[in-house]
Amino acid sequence: MNIPKDPAILLSYINTKLRDEYPSLDELCKSMCISREETEKKLSAIGYTYDKEKNCFV
Repeated sequence: MNIPKDPAILLSYINTKLRDEYPSLDELCKSMCISREETEKKLSAIGYTYDKEKNCFV
């Protein structure tokens, strides 16, 4: 699946998907065939980490 490459846009994209369509980051990554590790790495580079309780990157 083609996802945004820019980290700030990726953050918005992923958080919107998590809010509207997926109950967890694992489900999103599995469904979209993307690497959870790579996604977390890209977003941690701009200061965001996944919060399981909130189901979003904060």
